[in-house]
Amino acid sequence: MADGSRHSFSRIGASPSPLVLGGGSWGTALAVHLSLAGWPATLWVRDPILAQDIARTRENRVYLPGIPLPESLDVTPDLEKALSRASLIVLAVPCQSCRQVLSRISGILPRPLPLAGTTKGIENDTMETVSEIVRETYSPEPSDYAILSGPSFAREVVQKKPTAVVAASTDSALARDIQHLFNTPWFKVYTRRDVRGIEIAGAMKNVLAIATGISDGMGLGDNARAALITRGLAEMTRIGVKLGADPLTFSGLAGVGDLLLTATGEKSRNRRVGLRLGEGHPLATILVELGQVAEGVTTAASAHALAQKTGVELPITRAVYRILYEKADLGATLSTLMRRPLRSEEEHD
Repeated sequence: MADGSRHSFSRIGASPSPLVLGGGSWGTALAVHLSLAGWPATLWVRDPILAQDIARTRENRVYLPGIPLPESLDVTPDLEKALSRASLIVLAVPCQSCRQVLSRISGILPRPLPLAGTTKGIENDTMETVSEIVRETYSPEPSDYAILSGPSFAREVVQKKPTAVVAASTDSALARDIQHLFNTPWFKVYTRRDVRGIEIAGAMKNVLAIATGISDGMGLGDNARAALITRGLAEMTRIGVKLGADPLTFSGLAGVGDLLLTATGEKSRNRRVGLRLGEGHPLATILVELGQVAEGVTTAASAHALAQKTGVELPITRAVYRILYEKADLGATLSTLMRRPLRSEEEHD
């Protein structure tokens, strides 16, 4: 094993068997990564036709084309079979599908397995983060849940390009287990305890990446991009602290690190949505062309609702929401942002 052979696993079994839920690009990449690290990983793909194609061709030609799957990686659409041999679940389905998938798992397992969430978003109907959904549908114990997050494009992870992320849990033993399970010479894992902060950062950065993409698509320049990222970080921190997060989390890998990658990286789906919007293309057409989930589109609605509920000012998030859901004019929305009342940068509310 890349690193786990030197670690005595206490929460996920002496010989971990990870099950990755989700056949998208990120779920596939994580399953490939765990297999390359030497673990007997299984990838559950909800669509049986896609699962069969992946198993036959040893490639996810829909979501991660050109990346061969290790022969040791098992791919199946049979959730009950996959769960029967798992000692850890890695959740990599879209945020809006988490509740349904976790409820289904709860009906199969006699008791919860430790779960590592990699999904980024806020549920639209409830304005809840993934850890809250987990507690309601899977396990009420916070110690059964960890989150893995940070600046990490799926394709670069499986290409073994240097990557650094964070594993967080209120249970330090589980955080360390996840750290050692995923850590390899090309994939560095740090630990934290602030699950709430990392979840808020992971959700908000996708919305802010859309904003940055819009700015670049409109040709507003480097100054505007820098301002949006910086003030976006302030928004992310503001709502996070209001919800009980540690403000220092937002200066780390899962905060500013992931925000920078998603807002500026050419592989970012959320940035791509913003770029096309800034160029004048309609959202419906953009999403069809994209062919994959851009979490920032749905999260913009839930983050906007959460801001209203908590009374936290999120002007950039509100602007993205208005552009996506109210078809607000891009130029007028930008003008509204620039005409906001003057204030000190030291203000936190």
